[in-house]
Amino acid sequence: MNKSLRYIAILAILPLFTAGMGTDYFTDADAIKGKGVGTSKYGSGTDVCGLQLCSEIPGGKAAWIAEQGKTTPVAPVTEDDEHEVKDAHMKHEEHEEKVTEADLGSVLRLSRANVPATIPMHQGYYDGGEVFFIITDSSDPTHADIITQNQGWKVELAPLLKNAPDDALSKTYMFVNGIEGGGVHGFQGEVFTSTPTQEDMYSALTSHVHVSWNDDTTPRVLDSDAMIMDAADNGEITLTEVDVVLNMPQIIWPEGQMMVKEDKTLTDEMPYGGGQVLDIDTEEMTVTFIAHRGWGPDGRTIYYIVTDATPNGPAEMMGVVSSPTSASLIANSAAVDLFQFKNGLKGSGPLGFQAGIAAGSPGDANYSPMWRIFMTGWENPEDAKLLETIDDLNAFKEAGLIDIGIARPMDSDHIVNCPFIDPFQ
Repeated sequence: MNKSLRYIAILAILPLFTAGMGTDYFTDADAIKGKGVGTSKYGSGTDVCGLQLCSEIPGGKAAWIAEQGKTTPVAPVTEDDEHEVKDAHMKHEEHEEKVTEADLGSVLRLSRANVPATIPMHQGYYDGGEVFFIITDSSDPTHADIITQNQGWKVELAPLLKNAPDDALSKTYMFVNGIEGGGVHGFQGEVFTSTPTQEDMYSALTSHVHVSWNDDTTPRVLDSDAMIMDAADNGEITLTEVDVVLNMPQIIWPEGQMMVKEDKTLTDEMPYGGGQVLDIDTEEMTVTFIAHRGWGPDGRTIYYIVTDATPNGPAEMMGVVSSPTSASLIANSAAVDLFQFKNGLKGSGPLGFQAGIAAGSPGDANYSPMWRIFMTGWENPEDAKLLETIDDLNAFKEAGLIDIGIARPMDSDHIVNCPFIDPFQ
């Protein structure tokens, strides 16, 4: 079957693409045979019903289709169907327009590629002013469980964060007794030592110090680093460094806040830039982010938000906080690889092509919210296929079909804080 006919055959079975693209349409399948492509049960060719495998739904695909109000099953493509398509193509070839890469990409664009994710905010302090922030990840399971229970929203365990160098961390004080309040441990709000205004010092990754009021003292609210130091010098409090790193991106700080997107209409085709926040509600203490859909290492669906990045150029493009301190993670194990696409199939990725693939997912030992970005490009974009797993990437790279290189926008180290979350919790 020649290339034009193959495109026509693809268009004849468009409904099947909502359930994934089968390996029958990999024109270079022989070149990568035996190299581990699609080894996951979630890989290419799997029947997916919404966000689940059809096999996981009682009654299977037919039941799911009926539930969606689509009672007409999709008929499989037979050899007779292919012959009919071929005949039609031969009769009208002079009138057919060539199917472009953009046309094919629109077929393969993920559904629910961008969805709202409402996350609880916490209130703390910096230099006497209020800070509103979220907590998404913890290097320590105990703190992950405590905060998850307290805020009613899951904090992911990210053990690799404990490997972050001091240069990539800011310090936060957490109170373990004293004045009751909305802090992580049930007492007054946390105190930060920097905000995004102090760009060269700020990091969403925080080491933290427990603050406890000593006996025979009268607790009061301490709302700055200076007040805490004075109270420690006076013997009122005891400071204890804790070997835990939390991801605590700031949403509002005394001199600013994260950009709120002007056009709040979410579509699968919406542009990636212009802000990642849809709404900030300090009365309900919530912030709503755009959660972007992608692939985990084994083809699982994942969603992530974007809170900050380095260097400044990509941060401004995405509408997030600039965090130069994150550059120190470029060769550190606290950051994990995320593969984005710079050409190939059009889709909902940050550069307008297919969604990215991460080297780790929540629940994996190598999960981290801090991502080292690699750009993936097809040697011949017209031959692009849908890639879903790390195995896919490795196999196609080994076959010489794609090139993968570390991203260095503005000739700088590039790290993005992309916590993986469940937007439907």
